[in-house]
Amino acid sequence: MTADEAKNSMIRNQLEGRGMVDESVLRAFRVVDRLLFVPEGLARLAYADEPLPIGYGQTISQPFVVAIMTELLGLDKTSRVLEIGTGSGYQTAILSTLAREVVTMERIKELHESAKKLLDSLGYSNVRAVLGDGYGGYPDAAPYDGIVVTAAPPSIPEALLTELAPGGRLIVPIGTAEQMLVRVMKNKKGELTSENIFPVLFVPMRHG
Repeated sequence: MTADEAKNSMIRNQLEGRGMVDESVLRAFRVVDRLLFVPEGLARLAYADEPLPIGYGQTISQPFVVAIMTELLGLDKTSRVLEIGTGSGYQTAILSTLAREVVTMERIKELHESAKKLLDSLGYSNVRAVLGDGYGGYPDAAPYDGIVVTAAPPSIPEALLTELAPGGRLIVPIGTAEQMLVRVMKNKKGELTSENIFPVLFVPMRHG
């Protein structure tokens, strides 16, 4: 099976096969090749239905989880997005194909530098990569139409709720031993509502 065949099989079986119908998200997965964002030694698993280690105790999430989190944001070409936890840059690249601007934060310097270099080399010019602690968000570019967190805090950092624009959505896994993927929505009056999506397992979100 060629890489393209493996990628198409991933999309067909892991995404469409689980009921994903958002064509803009599916198109992003066709354009962005997960193979480019996994460690070279794990290339054979690039399209597997599982998270993969990327070093420093971090992972690249399984494709289905990346797709669901992206779909829940409800992005379009006018959207400005904040991502907490750049990792290898895979989720960042997916977001970049859907949104007007992506600010992505990573607290681990080595991951920040390698992801920035890769994203720049691939031409993702609407991405601003920031080295920093995501607990404070990135107020310099706030507010954001969407915020996605790719590590699990025990509770939602207050700064992220503040930086979410009216009408915006925040997607975040919450918990320690047990985690739940949650979508928080802010209405035009600034009022917040939330809904549980499904149980997940992410690396902990570190502070400091």
